[in-house]
Amino acid sequence: MGDGSTGGGAKGGRSAQLKHTGLRHGWTTGACATAATTAAYTALLTGDFPDPVTITLPRGQTPSFALASEELAKGRAMAGVVKDAGDDPDVTHGALIRSTVRVLPPGSGVLFAAGPGVGTVTRPGLPLAVGEPAINPVPRQMMRDHVALVAGRYGGTGDVEITVSVDHGEEIARSTWNPRLGILGGLSVLGTSGIVVPYSCSAWIDSIRRGVDVARAAGRTHVAGCTGSTSEKTVVAEYGLPEDALLDMGDFAGAVLKYVRRHPVDRLTICGGFAKLSKLAAGHLDLHSARSQVDKGFLADLARRGGADEALAAEVASANTGLAALHLCAAAGVPLGDLVAVAARGTAREVLRGAPVVVDVVCIDRAGTVVGRSGPD
Repeated sequence: MGDGSTGGGAKGGRSAQLKHTGLRHGWTTGACATAATTAAYTALLTGDFPDPVTITLPRGQTPSFALASEELAKGRAMAGVVKDAGDDPDVTHGALIRSTVRVLPPGSGVLFAAGPGVGTVTRPGLPLAVGEPAINPVPRQMMRDHVALVAGRYGGTGDVEITVSVDHGEEIARSTWNPRLGILGGLSVLGTSGIVVPYSCSAWIDSIRRGVDVARAAGRTHVAGCTGSTSEKTVVAEYGLPEDALLDMGDFAGAVLKYVRRHPVDRLTICGGFAKLSKLAAGHLDLHSARSQVDKGFLADLARRGGADEALAAEVASANTGLAALHLCAAAGVPLGDLVAVAARGTAREVLRGAPVVVDVVCIDRAGTVVGRSGPD
């Protein structure tokens, strides 16, 4: 997600503030690695590190980054930039992104290597080949472009090896999807625009997409979108799914459904807490509490369809929580959990728009007990 330099950022020394929100955006790890690479290669050719160093992002912005570390030796140079995620809650905020540039023989081109804290791809399905350093295609192109610019300006050949590293990256990566995606040993160097919009959740959604890609590449025909670790345990117990078939969906049901619509699997199970999935049942695709609420009037209507009388429906409509409504119905023999699961499956099918994917939904309570399910369609 967001990256940038402590004391650096857009011209003026800080990450820029987003219009209308008051939130500062940050810079991706790819932007930081590009800035560090540009500074290191410039030092190799001139003997001096530009500080701050200015780069051009894919959409034309020209942020400047302060250097946090630098080192020049015969045939190689290293520069480092501290990541500034702006106001985004990014686990890599404050990490030191280093690029070590080494001169190669003419005709070698630009090669990439994973230093300490940057992962290596070990499974197919990602936009990089197995064995490659986890430096994504857009950051690679950004670094190639800036190497070419520096070479043209100062008379270099542009033939270099770029080794990107992240201090403590292997430890930080344990809090990301990387281990599940088969990226081992550290973080990924990410970014398509170079800019991180706070709370856009773009990195999470991108990880969902990569999770589907990895599952398909592994030949998985049944995957599960889960709202959390408890729901993951439930689908493993119910279906025996392997880890690479589990998608950490969080609140982004829509992201799973839209990507699976374009990249189908034979079967998709959606599993999560009853309250969250009642939002999907009501047509919401973002299940976060700040962006959608449990509609107890909707639950009361479902309860009526399941045989609830008006007195029970009124109790459901006025219940404090979704789970309280579920318990009221369970005591009266009304299968509200199943009704929610079926309605959630209906929403999923609408989003899938006829894609060849069989869907089923499993609702659980906080303990992981199954409280509702739909059959596969």
